[in-house]
Amino acid sequence: MKVLHIITGLGVGGAEQQLRVLLRHLPTPCDVVALTNAGSVATGIAADGTRVTELGMSGNRDVSALPRLVRLIRAGRYDVVHTHLYRACLYGRIAARLAGVRAVVATEHSLGDSQMEGRPLTAGVRALYLAGERLGRMTVAVSPAVGARLHRWGVPRRRIRVVPNGIEVERFRFDPDARARTRAQLGLPEGAFVVGGVGRLAAGKRFDVLLRAAARLPGDVVVLLVGGGPEEPELRRLAHRLGIAGRVRFAGEASQFTYAEPEFADTEPQFADAELQFTDGQARQESGAEPGVPDLPSLLSAMDALASPSPEEAFGLALVEGLASGLPVLYASCPALESLGPAERSGAAYCPSDPDSFARALHGLRGDVPPHRAAPAAVRHYSITRSAEQLMGVYASLTPGPTPEVNPR
Repeated sequence: MKVLHIITGLGVGGAEQQLRVLLRHLPTPCDVVALTNAGSVATGIAADGTRVTELGMSGNRDVSALPRLVRLIRAGRYDVVHTHLYRACLYGRIAARLAGVRAVVATEHSLGDSQMEGRPLTAGVRALYLAGERLGRMTVAVSPAVGARLHRWGVPRRRIRVVPNGIEVERFRFDPDARARTRAQLGLPEGAFVVGGVGRLAAGKRFDVLLRAAARLPGDVVVLLVGGGPEEPELRRLAHRLGIAGRVRFAGEASQFTYAEPEFADTEPQFADAELQFTDGQARQESGAEPGVPDLPSLLSAMDALASPSPEEAFGLALVEGLASGLPVLYASCPALESLGPAERSGAAYCPSDPDSFARALHGLRGDVPPHRAAPAAVRHYSITRSAEQLMGVYASLTPGPTPEVNPR
């Protein structure tokens, strides 16, 4: 079985990094096409040994990319085409059908009740999505909540499979040495209570709630925001207006992986020479994180709590990663945790998305930081190995022949 994954772009983002982790555990040959923006995650995927092609699509209406994509699918003789993110799902499904591939799977990573990929949902967006969905065979929802939303939109239940996001659990194990090193690198005061927020700095994530909550707390509380996005300038201005600029750190975008850490040390990056616009030197240099920027597991180790004020999430991957690092987590929305039983949510607590509620909850956690942190057993529910096995089952249901076994790395 040979699979082509098509994704809108491969800059640092949740869906993009999830694809990289998944590819490390799928026991079948895979290639990747990024319609545009083959950034640092693309170089990481290539460093892991998977071939990456950037199609060079100039915008949402660049239909000239469609015949190029059709030719690429035909040339690759793929058994399955698997699409990720809105634009790639639309163009990828059309191209796969034109190329004669019937086993077309799409993963819906970020469908909320009122937005998709951080943008408001409109009647036009919904209509175009549903038109494209009919060209596929199966849509994978990353949580039961997303599956229910798809069904409410009109996608038949028989065409929906829930395959949750997954993480490499051991990668996020709390590391006291990384904690000390990262806190020193970020200039965090000794004894500070560090509250983290991880995600795209966009309006829907409501990190302003976290800053306003911190302003209500004592001066030893520091906010560490991990991510980039259009709201960063406004969040910086807000921190100044609240008088807490000295207690807020913007770490920027961080990879799950240590700088220059491919899965196989001797593997050369696998780029499609004709279309991916990186030099070989850049490809070797950018295997998943910018030089000097701590990776995400190290940043989580540096935190004392993780907070997500976003009122609308499709999964809540950062919170699962935080739990794997042994952090207490507060969330306004997290389908990944809400789908578990109360006894399995150890270390996690719901909190309404307003500054007073988050301030009270964080005050209750402050000063109660255990010297040793362990992940709750429920984190294993979201092991990437388990997710890869479930996805292989989806592929097998659409294609003839035996299914390769998943071997954990």
